[in-house]
Amino acid sequence: MRGAADSGGAQPVDWEALRAAAVAAMHHAYVPYSKFPVGAAALTGDGRLVSGCNVENASYGLTLCAECALVGNLHMTGGGLLRAFYCVDGDGNILMPCGRCRQLLYEFRAPDMELMTTQGIKTMDQVLPDAFGPQHLEETP
Repeated sequence: MRGAADSGGAQPVDWEALRAAAVAAMHHAYVPYSKFPVGAAALTGDGRLVSGCNVENASYGLTLCAECALVGNLHMTGGGLLRAFYCVDGDGNILMPCGRCRQLLYEFRAPDMELMTTQGIKTMDQVLPDAFGPQHLEETP
């Protein structure tokens, strides 16, 4: 099982393959209430592709975003860190993660993580500046 591999010397990101994986994941979304399917895909530091889709619930607050499913998939398939990320709506258009999901992605990002955005490729630090993360937590005695 691979852990938190770095992405140093990694191959260039195949953004079209990420988009295709996000679209494929979107087709598995469970959205009987909003009718708004979302798919997400990411490349890990060790070269794996992980994906997820949104799963709604009659208790709307329990709905899982595609990014939540993606992070679950990340851990189920060996863990590690996310190097590149792509998210789409039901028409295959680029979506930006919501604030909650940006925070979730920040937690599991590789240092140089990039996201496809409606304005092109940006770093995680650009889409969530001055983020709070594990490095800010202090151990209590």
